[in-house]
Amino acid sequence: MISPQEVVREFFAVFSAGDVEQILARLTDDATWWVAGSIPNMSGENSKAALGELLRSATTLYKGRALRITPTSMISAGNVVAVEAEGYAELNDGSVYSNRYHFRIEVRGDRIQGVREYNDTHHMFRTFSPYLSGGT
Repeated sequence: MISPQEVVREFFAVFSAGDVEQILARLTDDATWWVAGSIPNMSGENSKAALGELLRSATTLYKGRALRITPTSMISAGNVVAVEAEGYAELNDGSVYSNRYHFRIEVRGDRIQGVREYNDTHHMFRTFSPYLSGGT
C-alpha cells in the first residue's frame, strides 16, 4: 500500500504538470480544497467540481499551463500530511507568481480527501486580481 506521503508527493507532481483531469482523478469524489484569506473566487472552501472550474480557468493564465508546486518538507501522522512547498509560474502577461505554502492534506487510500492551503494571500491577490471577477 502506498503511504500518505507518497500519495501527496505524486499528487503535486501531477498538479505541477497542469493536467486538470488528472489532478481531479487523484481527489476523492467528496474532496474539498480550502484556501486561506478573503479573496473572491479564490479563498474559502471549494468542492471537487468547483476546484476543477477554478483550475481550468487558472491554467489558461500560465505559460506552460501549469503552476509548479514543489514540496520542500513533509511530515505525517496517520492519514494527515503537512507539507511546506514553493510555488512558481510565469504568467502569459509576463508577471511571475512565486509563493510559499503550507498544506494540511488528508489522504483516503490512494487519493486526496481534503486540502487546507495557507500562503501569502497578499501576493496571490496582487498577481491574480486583474483576472478575478470584480478585480482591479
